[in-house]
Amino acid sequence: MPTAVVVGAGMAGLAAAGALARCGWQVILLEGAERVAAPPTALVLWPNGRRALEAIDPGGGWSAIASPLPDGGVRRPDGQWLVAPRGTGTGPAPAAVHLEDLYDALVAGLGDLVQLRTGFKVLSLRTGPRVRPAVSDGRTEIEADLVVAADGIDSTIRRTLAPESAAVGSGFAAWQAVIPAYRLPRLPAEQAAGGETLGAGYRFVSIPLGERAAGRGGVYWVATAAGAPRPEPPATQLALLRRWFADWHPPVGELLAATHADDLVPQEVRELRPLPRAYGFPSGPGGVVLLGDAAHAMPHHLGQGACLAFEDAATLRSLVAEAAPGPALTAAVEQYGRLRHPRTTTVVRQTRRMSAVVQARGRLALRARDAALSHMRPRMLPDWSPPEAADLTGSPDLTGSPDGVATEP
Repeated sequence: MPTAVVVGAGMAGLAAAGALARCGWQVILLEGAERVAAPPTALVLWPNGRRALEAIDPGGGWSAIASPLPDGGVRRPDGQWLVAPRGTGTGPAPAAVHLEDLYDALVAGLGDLVQLRTGFKVLSLRTGPRVRPAVSDGRTEIEADLVVAADGIDSTIRRTLAPESAAVGSGFAAWQAVIPAYRLPRLPAEQAAGGETLGAGYRFVSIPLGERAAGRGGVYWVATAAGAPRPEPPATQLALLRRWFADWHPPVGELLAATHADDLVPQEVRELRPLPRAYGFPSGPGGVVLLGDAAHAMPHHLGQGACLAFEDAATLRSLVAEAAPGPALTAAVEQYGRLRHPRTTTVVRQTRRMSAVVQARGRLALRARDAALSHMRPRMLPDWSPPEAADLTGSPDLTGSPDGVATEP
């Protein structure tokens, strides 16, 4: 039975561990924290993310935890439309999911072939042409045919294999919160549908979570401001947000008023620059692959980080399902990088274009942004489908690239 070590039990690691186990792999899932815990926020599963989860676990019942998300459009702070709602179009609709529900589903899908070890912080990686890859916490070394680095933007494994790629600030600070349904203000239907508002260097997005989310429904919101993270306590930061967004159209102020300080999750928005030169590194009978934020952390302006991680896991599953340790597995490790690198490079480039839109300030820059946004937005959500058999041995997959270019931004 082939063996794998997955480093990191966040969304990416949980998805990868479950995907490998369903292929008959024996998996050790390592988590540096003392327990696996979901952040108290939510995310949007775009169509590519939903397809990836279905490919990873076709019987996972993802529709039971995700609420279809209507297109709420994009407004100015005064409420005027920049992009009016367009409907969901064809194919799977985007959906909102609370992270508590998503983590519960991913943990439930691990199965008996996954051994979870918490409190194991990986400090070093061993690779070589004739040795199985292995990780260590300084006391215990664990080797396997395949090591999956899903240990986030500060990945120890990526720093070893791709030291040229560094985590840097994106020039933004962000705040997230989920307001439970019982605390929500009464909102007209057009406001309850959520949506996005762009100001001069500021952005506010609200997303309804439906009645089932984490057993209590509610609304998830994200605020972004150009600049460095704030050092103040959450209560002070919440007061600042209320002041910054005080004159914005409803329901921005109402949602901030209903938010408590302990709901607030401040974040520094960081990204990898440049992206790693490769995502697959052969070693002995298998190798090491980078997955999720360890491979392609990016600003969250398109909400594609988790969706790309699920794509990574689905692609990896397809490649290694029938690959025995040895030449077949090392070839699969290399092909993983050939398939994923062009795709993630394209999405990162589009995300950086959106960063420029969010950062626009000054009258002329805002006019240019507003004129361009309606043409850019339909191209900002690159589609993806699970790789077909031909993709697994053929040329890199450029699905979702609007212009077919896959160069490093």
